[in-house]
Amino acid sequence: MIVICGDKMGLHESKCVPCEGGIPPMKELEINEFLSELNSNWVVVDNKRLEREWEFENFVHALDFVNKTGEICEEEGHHANYEFGWGKVKVLIWTHKIDGLTKSDFVLAAKFDKVEIS
Repeated sequence: MIVICGDKMGLHESKCVPCEGGIPPMKELEINEFLSELNSNWVVVDNKRLEREWEFENFVHALDFVNKTGEICEEEGHHANYEFGWGKVKVLIWTHKIDGLTKSDFVLAAKFDKVEIS
């Protein structure tokens, strides 16, 4: 089960919209507006993707986080890339179809920000 915490209306309550291509990636000004709504640990790389690392006390908690956020990816039809191992998870999010960022990338990141490991 996915646990979403907090009651502030925001990006995490939006839905990801599938990208069919043909749209331009976000520019820096728009990226920065959406970035301000995410946890400050998110980093924008080359104005093309979002990255964030989480640390956990062990492998099981890291895997639990990957599984919970993976469920969100499936529900949203928008999938992140992961690098994970003992006590650590790195998430990379971007819209592959346009090789850049869309609002849906920030929506997915905001949903990940709300995941708790119990």
